[in-house]
Amino acid sequence: MHGSLQKNAELLARIRASAGDLACDVVVCAPFPYLAQVQSLLTGSAVAWGAQTLSEHAQGAYTGEVAAAMLGEFGCRYALVGHSERRSLYGESDAAVAAKFAAAQAAGILPVLCLGETLAEREAGQTLAVVGRQLAAVVERVGIAAMRASLIAYEPVWAIGTGVTASPAQAQEVHAAIRAQLAGFDAAVASEMRILYGGSVKPASAGELFAQADIDGGLIGGAALVADDFLAICQAANK
Repeated sequence: MHGSLQKNAELLARIRASAGDLACDVVVCAPFPYLAQVQSLLTGSAVAWGAQTLSEHAQGAYTGEVAAAMLGEFGCRYALVGHSERRSLYGESDAAVAAKFAAAQAAGILPVLCLGETLAEREAGQTLAVVGRQLAAVVERVGIAAMRASLIAYEPVWAIGTGVTASPAQAQEVHAAIRAQLAGFDAAVASEMRILYGGSVKPASAGELFAQADIDGGLIGGAALVADDFLAICQAANK
């Protein structure tokens, strides 16, 4: 929950000016109140935008919620679903995340499915079981073919906003397991899936992380609020 109209304008101007020189896809996911501003500032640029969550309901008496179709009216092409903070702070279950994933796709929005374990779960050796369960809930809800119109982000909860980053080997192990799980349903879907790493990615760590075989990019949090840092990470993904 960061940003202001002035800070957003400054940040987006820097990103827009540099994104055209990048071969990688660049997406900005903003808080709901700023989506009109983001649409205005990024329309016609190489940068796409999206939302940080959405409702699983298409419409109705759900005061305070935002439907996928509403996001579409602001040009959103992406929406995060199942971010670790949504799961931990707001109690979003695997079933709720799967419903949000389906709602996004029904409105033509690409969901970015976030998966990840807590520190306690990692220390208990449950990482792959937890991530596998979270992914299975979505595949069971929408079917493996629907996964083509999505991205996946592995974001270990213990690395979110802590300054601690999973080692390249730790991240690669989980990314490889995610891809293998998808391959158990459909090898082509698994091969095509873009799996991002999220968890205190910094310019200094981005290059080695993105060099791993199954890491296709990053879901950037705090570093995305600093234009120089974010653009340096984009350059690492560009190589």
